Amino acid sequence: MSMKEAEWQQEQSRVDEVIQKVALQMDELEKRTGNVRSDVVEIRKHFWDEVTINFSHAEDLTETYFSMKQQADVMSERERSHRHASATLGKYRRLVQSPYFGRIDFVEENTEKKESIYLGIASFMDEENDTFLIYDWRAPVSSLYYDYGPGAAQYDTPGGIIKGEMLLKRQFVIRDGQIKLLFDTGITIGDELLQQALSRSADSQMRSIVATIQKEQNQIIRNERSRMLIVQGAAGSGKTSAALQRVAYLLYKNRETLRADQMVLFSPNPLFNSYVSTVLPELGEENMEQTTFQEYLENRLGKEFELEDPFEQMEYILSTDPHTEGYAARMESIRYKSSAAYLETLRKYTERLETEGMLFKPLAFRGKEIVSAEAMKVRFYAMDAQVKLANRVVLLRDWLLTELSAFAKKEWNEAWVEEEMELLSQEDYQRAYQKVRKQGRNKEMSFDDFNMEKELLARVIVRERLKPVRSRIKSLRFVDVTKLYRQLFDNPHLLTELVGGSDLVPAYWSEISRQTTERMDKKELSYEDSTPYLYLKEQVQGFQMNTNVRHVFVDEAQDYSPFQLEFLKRLFPRGRMTALGDLNQAIFAHTSVFGEEEPLVQLFGSEQTELIRLTRSYRSTREIVEFTRGMVPGGESIIPFNRGGEKPQVISVMNEDELHEQVAMHIEELQADGYESIAVICKTAAESRAAYEALASRTPVNLVKKETAAFSKGTQIIPAYLAKGVEFDAVILYNGSQHQYGRENERKLFYTACTRAMHSLRVFSIGEPSFFVTTQPQETYVPIALVPEADPAAPR
Repeated sequence: MSMKEAEWQQEQSRVDEVIQKVALQMDELEKRTGNVRSDVVEIRKHFWDEVTINFSHAEDLTETYFSMKQQADVMSERERSHRHASATLGKYRRLVQSPYFGRIDFVEENTEKKESIYLGIASFMDEENDTFLIYDWRAPVSSLYYDYGPGAAQYDTPGGIIKGEMLLKRQFVIRDGQIKLLFDTGITIGDELLQQALSRSADSQMRSIVATIQKEQNQIIRNERSRMLIVQGAAGSGKTSAALQRVAYLLYKNRETLRADQMVLFSPNPLFNSYVSTVLPELGEENMEQTTFQEYLENRLGKEFELEDPFEQMEYILSTDPHTEGYAARMESIRYKSSAAYLETLRKYTERLETEGMLFKPLAFRGKEIVSAEAMKVRFYAMDAQVKLANRVVLLRDWLLTELSAFAKKEWNEAWVEEEMELLSQEDYQRAYQKVRKQGRNKEMSFDDFNMEKELLARVIVRERLKPVRSRIKSLRFVDVTKLYRQLFDNPHLLTELVGGSDLVPAYWSEISRQTTERMDKKELSYEDSTPYLYLKEQVQGFQMNTNVRHVFVDEAQDYSPFQLEFLKRLFPRGRMTALGDLNQAIFAHTSVFGEEEPLVQLFGSEQTELIRLTRSYRSTREIVEFTRGMVPGGESIIPFNRGGEKPQVISVMNEDELHEQVAMHIEELQADGYESIAVICKTAAESRAAYEALASRTPVNLVKKETAAFSKGTQIIPAYLAKGVEFDAVILYNGSQHQYGRENERKLFYTACTRAMHSLRVFSIGEPSFFVTTQPQETYVPIALVPEADPAAPR
């Protein structure tokens, strides 16, 4: 709907007025911030000048303590004031550029007063009139803007539901204080605003979407009912964006009880962490903790094993000939060890260990056995059978520490101790004496008495030498977890008993067992073994839980197995979980947790679980969505946003030289068309390296590896599995041939690569294109076959 000039001018006048008031408050705040900063510097500078220090008597010590505490409290309060003022200033600086993006006129039920509510990224109050000039987009009343159009509307408040009528819903695009776009709209956020937002170039980092949040995304953002929120969304449907706005909403709504460090995001790779790192600061919130599941595994198991990461596993799957010996067994191993069935097998195994089968490492010192593995086993199974496995291990630890102390006393008079005494320097003597004094024993002991001296030194020497043994006991390393896990593969009958019969044992089990033990002999763990191994370790030694975290976000959740999500649930027992994913982008070989709803629902139960589906794709043009949705099952339900563009091109070339020449030419052509973000997406890291080496001499390109921490400007060459969750203005699929993508299990990888494109998609192929392309309707793409020109001299 067009806007009358007078109305436009009236809105611009309000923008000018609001900006002027924000600027005035900014000036006042900057002065106060400067004064507080000066106070902090001054207090730090003269901290000790203001403190009375006297340790002569108990009363003086108390006075000193309170003097220091008072000064520290003053400084802490000033620092808090400075941090709060700085954060507010940051919000005001953004409001000066673009104070708000929406307006609703609302009349509350049983009243006649119309209230005009303007929405921005932060609230702003006119202190003179005590009225809000801007409401934070997360305020309860702001949900009207996202959920309703003109007509009957309502919103939730802490005091109950407020009903009424929305008279007007207006949207703005304001840049540098000037209204660039202004229109009234219906129930959805207007196409004009989305068109403008989506037609821009992709950035190296994700943007905030508060001005264009859709109704279904708002349901995700404001959901506080469910312990488990599952978001199944098509490629480009805004899953991750909605999740990050959800974090900002939760921090705003629960600002008295929730901090950013009580929320954690598990993302697919470090590159993605960098990609999303600016969204929350843009909204005036601190970033939550960000990590990957692999980083967590490395932290827990990296000292014991060399861990395979998911990308190494992916490289093996994509690069190995399926007919290679051991390939079928490895694929079955990945599927089984990631399944809920294997989780159940390990549960039964740990139940069995409560009655038999525990394995321990003997404790020894200088060739002497302190406690044998058999003695530990006897002691362990002599305990009350009602005591849980992990608790019994703790009781065994305490017993071993007692046994170690008894052993240490016997060692005081051994010859090796006297030999070490003779080698002690004067400095070592003094150091030994001071150690005993610090421990609070024998404070009056003097080196004048030879016997006392000898016992003193013997204690210190033996205690020092037994430190590694004591450390092993305290860290529960006397339990042989490695052999406990290996038993599943070394004993051919054990798994049969646990699963309930030989017909339930996975195919290729003997070969799976050989591959597993061979890697463990090299101190290596495959990716599919890492979580089960850690699960068994924690079942035996006790779970290391994080009770501080209140919200867990799992992005690209389709790449997690049921086993892994169950582990995360146990790791964060007080956390609510938001799992975001797309089954059509489940590119790993293991069973996806998004494969069926039941395993996800079972995590927290149906009453505490909610599923939201996002079917509209906003990232890509209508033409790209119409081309790609036919590649995946159920793709017909994906609805493209009505943003037009060019049809995808499928370009067939004769050989690699021609491929490289054409790709380089198309990169330059896309850059000339104004596309700043271009990706050349390859199947594997090996293909990416080959493409980089061939293209780098023809045109400037960057190679993205799994270690890459952030995108650099320009054209990126990247494996498909690292491009997940990221978007580019234009995508060139490096070699989408039938030879390269001819296996059914590569369908989702191909689809994932194509759906990274916002505006332009070009699929190159050496020879015949993949059947993922040729089975699409001919009208959805433009086929281009580049063949050598005919030789005029050749006979016809």
